[in-house]
Amino acid sequence: MADVSLPAPTAVPVPVPTAIPLRQVLPWAVFGAVLALVLLYFVGVEQGVLSVFAGETVHEFVHDGRHLLGFPCH
Repeated sequence: MADVSLPAPTAVPVPVPTAIPLRQVLPWAVFGAVLALVLLYFVGVEQGVLSVFAGETVHEFVHDGRHLLGFPCH
């Protein structure tokens, strides 16, 4: 059997991005914060005088989540 030697593979440098500019991150961070506050409102506060929707539909839908996060509702 003949011994065939292959050339060693060479490494190609890959450019690594240093950081994401704040201008690209800021809109997504604001969107995430607003979405989190809306979800926190519906889970924690949506009932009684401050309710956006009439009735108990939202309260019953997020009932277990309220207890999981420590909000009293009874």
